[in-house]
Amino acid sequence: MLETTIAAIRPADEGAMAAARELHGRLTKPAGSLGLLEELSVRLAGLAGACPPPLPEPAAVAIFAGDHGVHAQGVSPWPQEVTGQMIGNFLAGGAVVNAFARQAGASVTVVDVGVATPLPTGPVADPAAASDPAAASDPAGLDPAAPESALPDPTRPDPAGRDATVLDPAVPRLVVASVRRGTRDLTVTAALTRDEALAAVQTGIRIADELIDAGAGILLTGDMGIGNTTPAAALIAAFTGADPLDATGRGTGIDDPTYAHKVAVVRAALVRHAPDPTDPLGVLAAVGGLEHAALAGLILGAAARRTPVLLDGVIAVSAALAAAAFAPAAVGAMVAGHRSAEPGATVALRHLGLDPLIDLGLRLGEGTGALLALPVVTGAVRVLHEVATFDSAGVAEK
Repeated sequence: MLETTIAAIRPADEGAMAAARELHGRLTKPAGSLGLLEELSVRLAGLAGACPPPLPEPAAVAIFAGDHGVHAQGVSPWPQEVTGQMIGNFLAGGAVVNAFARQAGASVTVVDVGVATPLPTGPVADPAAASDPAAASDPAGLDPAAPESALPDPTRPDPAGRDATVLDPAVPRLVVASVRRGTRDLTVTAALTRDEALAAVQTGIRIADELIDAGAGILLTGDMGIGNTTPAAALIAAFTGADPLDATGRGTGIDDPTYAHKVAVVRAALVRHAPDPTDPLGVLAAVGGLEHAALAGLILGAAARRTPVLLDGVIAVSAALAAAAFAPAAVGAMVAGHRSAEPGATVALRHLGLDPLIDLGLRLGEGTGALLALPVVTGAVRVLHEVATFDSAGVAEK
């Protein structure tokens, strides 16, 4: 599946981009007066291979959730149980992402790709889990210490593919697609095996296909996982060559001693594993998280379907680095929603050559920054659809 997806990713359509630039020159506004919005609309035309490109609607947020063995190193003040508890909050509609999604008319799909603790019951995509609440908390009967042979076959059909998605903004939806119950501690051993990392990437691809098949015109990245900014920093440093001090932030809020320890943890993991940035699957396995790998798959899946994907914060852009390492042309499908307050996000965006649409000092995750940026993306495309030309409006040009 991964090879097929990568093979389907193509560079931007230069003809469509040229047509979009030419059209901008004829619209009733001074040339260049919409600044970065004009270039964004040109990029989206190149992605779609059409001018004007389709309106990016409806929007679908995919929140991938997982836990991290490195949490045992004290890199976060929050207990790991919060990951599963927040999934319950997402499904109940009480999180910030839900409020912003309702405002934007976006659907919310929550994907358990590796949560360590039992989940609350809720609307699930896996029919087995729907009939057996225990399956929702441990869909494959996995244990974090289980031998690799006990883990699910990464090539097996995923529960996410068994039901058609309904993109209903009013009803958050849970997909049970757990690869394992949290990663291993990356300071001790590789966080994942290559097969586990591959399974998570392919889950992301399947979710992208499912949401696009259900009619989504744009995908938005979301994430949930206590401690996940530590593997994100490791991924950013591995793919960009940045010093861990420049790639590591304070996450959900840590004091100076904990921050210094977190930087040391990231540095030690990179020394231990020496991840090769030309081997993205190996990097994800060594120092990544299940949600990072799944987000990389979501981005690749969107790029293969020539559908824009609106990136959220530091977790998303760390995953985007992996997606770009798999397929450089995948960057053409990426839109940077915002500049996270996490310093690694700026390092990653610079490496990807992406300019964020908004900068509000956000560091929540969940998909919140991407949702706030969504109207900007829609506006950029709507200009090409709806603004009159000088000729059609009878307006004199200079």
